[in-house]
Amino acid sequence: MDLSRHQFAFLSACETVFGTFSTPDEVIRLAAGLFAGVKSVVGTLWKVDDSTVQRLVEAFYTNLCGDGTMNSKRAAPALHRAVQSLASDKDMPLAQRIVFVHIGM
Repeated sequence: MDLSRHQFAFLSACETVFGTFSTPDEVIRLAAGLFAGVKSVVGTLWKVDDSTVQRLVEAFYTNLCGDGTMNSKRAAPALHRAVQSLASDKDMPLAQRIVFVHIGM
């Protein structure tokens, strides 16, 4: 599958970036495979609640497309700001606030 024309992928399913105990330094999962053709990928490290995904995705895309255009080069800062927006929710467990990771540029 040729993914070279794609700029960005957001994988909100659980454990899309999770490695294994035998290869802790290698993230060889769906996100890493997509990164071989896609310039920027956001994935999850472990299981995430649906409500967390919804809140983070809304904040993420607001930051990513704030001026009306999507630019994959803004994915990392958009994710950072989205995660920060969840940080004020002390009722949300820390593990749910830090589950997303960005790979790429």
